[in-house]
Order: sequence, then C-alpha cells, then structure tokens
Amino acid sequence: MPAANATLLRATIDTMLADRGHPSPVDDHESLFFSGKLDSLAATEVLLLLERDYGIDLADADFDITQLDTLAQIEALVG
Repeated sequence: MPAANATLLRATIDTMLADRGHPSPVDDHESLFFSGKLDSLAATEVLLLLERDYGIDLADADFDITQLDTLAQIEALVG
C-alpha cells in the first residue's frame, strides 16, 4: 500500500478510536473490533471506506470479517 494511503487509513481509524474515547495510536496487531475498541458502526464505516476508497469488493461470500480486526490486516487487504 502506498504510504499516503496507509497514512490516510490510519488517520481515519485513529479518529474513530478518539471519537469513541480510546487512546491512539494502536499497535499494528492490536485488536480493533473484537476487543471492543471499535463497535459495529465503526466496522460498517471501515467496510464502506474500503469499498469506496480502495475498490475492495467485500460482498464476496468467502470474505471473513475477522480479516479486518487489526491495522496490519486491513493494510494487507488493501495493499
């Protein structure tokens, strides 16, 4: 993933965390959703962001939401 895209993605997730009262930055491998740091609404926002800004089709029946629990996983998906 180009550095500018990674920076934008991280900034978006950092903002989501801050809006929900969680300090940032988070570690690349720290759980975002299953830990409760980000809720289902934030998960939906991340999914929409990935589809809109990165052209990722998450409607695939084989897609597993657990692939998006850390920054590293999200960056690998868009990378």
